[in-house]
Amino acid sequence: MLLTLIIIAILVIILILMYNSLINNKNQVVNLFASVDTQLKKRYDLIPNLVQSVSKYMEHEKTLIENVTNLRTKATKPNISDAEKIDLDNKITSALGSLMIAVEAYPDLKASENIIHLQASLNEVEEQISASRRAYNQAVTDYNNIIEMIPTNFMAKAMNYQRKDVFKINEKERKNINIEKLFNK
Repeated sequence: MLLTLIIIAILVIILILMYNSLINNKNQVVNLFASVDTQLKKRYDLIPNLVQSVSKYMEHEKTLIENVTNLRTKATKPNISDAEKIDLDNKITSALGSLMIAVEAYPDLKASENIIHLQASLNEVEEQISASRRAYNQAVTDYNNIIEMIPTNFMAKAMNYQRKDVFKINEKERKNINIEKLFNK
């Protein structure tokens, strides 16, 4: 009888540890996604200032600036899914890269103190977003591992836990940058 109680107690402890591990991983993913969201919000708040400053200097780059502004507007709408946020984040990153290249092409614009400050701020935010993405991706990987590995996968399935998507870069950003082409624009 005592042996049976000990075995049941050990099984209960194992189940509690598995449950707590699943909850911990799920909450870690939620927490780190919120961290990425915070950094993205910071970027979205910075973009209008950058766009306003740059637009005075770059009338002919109007389409690019409008694209960044439209993406920012879409990204700040409430109730968009995580997948949509990831997609919009990738598009904004690409658009900002083009905008920064355009800024580099105009010496007068680069010399503006406001532009230099905004570029530095934007670079800092981009680095923070990158760090947040890495932390989020690691948490998602840990979470996906625990919901797929035996024996926690059985409990995760019973709790209806689903795989999460990591932040990925698009194919265009995987290619090498042709510096010569950028200078000859």
